Amino acid sequence: MTILARPLTQAAFAPFGDVLEAAGAPDKLINQGLCGRFHDLAQLDFGPGGRAGVSLFKAEPRSLPYKLEMVERHPEGSQAFLPMSMDPFLVVVAEGRDDVPGPVHAFLTAPGQGINLHRGTWHGVLTPLSAPGLFAVVDRIGDTANLEEHWFDAPMTVAAA
Repeated sequence: MTILARPLTQAAFAPFGDVLEAAGAPDKLINQGLCGRFHDLAQLDFGPGGRAGVSLFKAEPRSLPYKLEMVERHPEGSQAFLPMSMDPFLVVVAEGRDDVPGPVHAFLTAPGQGINLHRGTWHGVLTPLSAPGLFAVVDRIGDTANLEEHWFDAPMTVAAA
């Protein structure tokens, strides 16, 4: 099965999370009018007993076509990925919140876009398409397990549209 990666838009991505980008006019100007604030772009959710944490992830770059063998989800909290370079990356998500993920979708970010995955959303692993693959990640820090994986019976291929 081949999945075509389409451009990341808020409308297409809304069932899975939030698109984080400085698009259009800022909500307000701050810092003596020299800084535009794009306010409250993500629904962060860290569940009971958790707190927000900021980590840095450095992932090996991949290429398209990409072999998709598994997806994962975090039942206890949302997870935001903010690239620390202007390089696009691949985002893979799957419908459904049951024990088995539903249909798979793939998106290619534009330079400067990040994402926030809603709590419990099935998604692929962090997939930068070029070095350095460095991301700031805001997610749940806590003592309870927050990772479930699902391995597909047969790998899928993700290709550019």
